[in-house]
Amino acid sequence: MLVYGDVRREADPRDEAARLRDAVEAARGLGPGLPRHAALVGALLALGELTQGVADAAFRESGEDTGDGAAAPLAGLLVRLADSVWASWRSGFAAGDVPDRAAVASACADLPSGPVEIRLPEGFAFYAVYPEAYAAAAAGSGLGAGATVIGLRSIGTSLGAMVAAGLGGTLVTVRPTGHPFRRALRLSGALRDALSPASRVAVADEGPGLSGSSFGAVLRFLEERGVPADNVALFPSHAGEPGHAAGDDIRRLYARARRHVLTFDDLVLRAGRPEHRLESWLAPLVGPVTAPLEEISGGAWRTHAFADPDTWPPANPMQERRKFLARTGSGTWLAKFVGLGFEGERKVGRARDLHAAGFCPEVAGFAHGFLVESWIADATPLPRAGLAPARLAERVGDYLGHRAAAFPSAPGRGAALEALWEMARHNAAEALGEGAASGLDGWRGLLPGFAAAARPVETDNRLHAWEWLVRPDGTLLKTDAVDHHAAHDLVGCQDIAWDVAGAAIELGLTGAAGRRLRDSIARRTGRAIDPAFVAWLEIAYAAFQLGAATMAGASAGADEQPRLAAEVARYRAHLASRLGVAAPG
Repeated sequence: MLVYGDVRREADPRDEAARLRDAVEAARGLGPGLPRHAALVGALLALGELTQGVADAAFRESGEDTGDGAAAPLAGLLVRLADSVWASWRSGFAAGDVPDRAAVASACADLPSGPVEIRLPEGFAFYAVYPEAYAAAAAGSGLGAGATVIGLRSIGTSLGAMVAAGLGGTLVTVRPTGHPFRRALRLSGALRDALSPASRVAVADEGPGLSGSSFGAVLRFLEERGVPADNVALFPSHAGEPGHAAGDDIRRLYARARRHVLTFDDLVLRAGRPEHRLESWLAPLVGPVTAPLEEISGGAWRTHAFADPDTWPPANPMQERRKFLARTGSGTWLAKFVGLGFEGERKVGRARDLHAAGFCPEVAGFAHGFLVESWIADATPLPRAGLAPARLAERVGDYLGHRAAAFPSAPGRGAALEALWEMARHNAAEALGEGAASGLDGWRGLLPGFAAAARPVETDNRLHAWEWLVRPDGTLLKTDAVDHHAAHDLVGCQDIAWDVAGAAIELGLTGAAGRRLRDSIARRTGRAIDPAFVAWLEIAYAAFQLGAATMAGASAGADEQPRLAAEVARYRAHLASRLGVAAPG
């Protein structure tokens, strides 16, 4: 099934350098404490993205990683900034030198003139991968100063800098390429020669993923260069083995290498110093926490909304953000990881806007990656409350109309309609057979017209019934509304018609209710929605969700699999209905 995709954007390096300067100046203007530390991390991530974009542009031009060129001074400044982040963390946020403007200007002096492609580091944005953990793991690894640190682009750019800070090492970054399950390195002769059998090497990345092939590409190269396994240390984000797509060779190489892992739980939840604990980060926003934090990640939130496990909606624990309930004298608050640095701040801005418009809970603030908002304990999930279709359509239409007007998207932040068609046809063939999938062929000729009229926005992309709450006064609130347009999948930002299609399938807003929904959006935006476009997107939406539920079920535990199997059957039926074929029994 086709589901996943990288979030990428095309950027002017000068604009990225300006964003970096702003981030550094923001940190410089703050006194000791968590806000300054978070600003330093934001600057680190901004510089890491710029370094990755410049290095990848040079790689595309030369066909190999060289370790020099315009990316080299950026990588040098990145390690210096990582030193500042690490010093701030070790001091409980009391210390931390901030590079001056001259240092930033010098590192950015030779930026390329053309645009670069920047890939969103998913771990920083979605999965609570904290760069501080890599420096701490490196400092405790025993590898010693002077090691060469290889950071695997994308996220390994910043993570490698933190390992270098923890070790006192030097940083090079590389881009493993090729088939996702069989990646390889392409290095210049000088860079190859710099790695000799006597080298001590640390390798940093977020993985291992399904195949472990990015780590494997480096390990295979080092073995070929004669570097002993005892001289190699891996710094991954988790202690697990490569996934089911890993070959025997990768498993052998991965098993031989030493691994040093410090998770978010180790770094923050079980931190020895009070300054490093999540409850201390939340206190300035909501007051002292009066009971142990309650984690409600991995589907545990359902215990608060649905008393009977038999009525629980499905969950995909692998994809859920970390989230906790914090009980204080001012009430109960939800702390949800939404991303470090600029990405997290952007999402918090969305949450504030949506609350001000009356659609989402109150926002208390942002604490180094965590959005803190009011926990609505007196509300009833929509599946249990029930609302008349006309009223539901009006409220959902107001919400989607507000999103369409308030959150326009830059081009290229979502899948093209052609890519959605390819996904839908592939997934339909997998689930229903080639005959049913051929029903999509007639839509392909209409895509250019749909694309010409489309206006991409930061769509919600998650309109499932259990994502809505009904308060005692009847007010309908949307939860989890800030980041699914920038999730680790191929959909991304789309025309608001994508959410209209989602409302049809998830909330049953079709027929008269669907027309009312579209009319409500049109009043907010001044722009009518083409029913034919919605009809096409309902096919694409059902095919995507079918793929997502299938993939989630493949990795779910025994308790969750029946719920996800029911979701697969539901989306298969929707897809079959919209293609005019019978769903398999």
